Amino acid sequence: MNNFYKYYIYILASQRNGTLYIGVTNDLERRVYEHKTGLGSKFTCKYSVYKLVYFEAFQNINDAILREKRLKKWNRAWKLKLIEEENKDWQDLAKDWYDNK
Repeated sequence: MNNFYKYYIYILASQRNGTLYIGVTNDLERRVYEHKTGLGSKFTCKYSVYKLVYFEAFQNINDAILREKRLKKWNRAWKLKLIEEENKDWQDLAKDWYDNK
């Protein structure tokens, strides 16, 4: 990932068209790892929401937080369309980030 960007919004999914989670972080790799290992939110742990299906990078934390809040207000169909525009097959974008973790 480019070090020029310091903040990220991200969407995790349990599976294709499954439960979604939207978050914001200053370290996407660390935060996704926390979710995948059960150290993330109670929600993602409870509903097995570990698959990174979408993210956006920002230079400014306020822009990232604003985007996160807006996405959370979107209806489900808009969120699914956003994911599928960038990740048609709902691949886990973080699947190769960790060595055997």
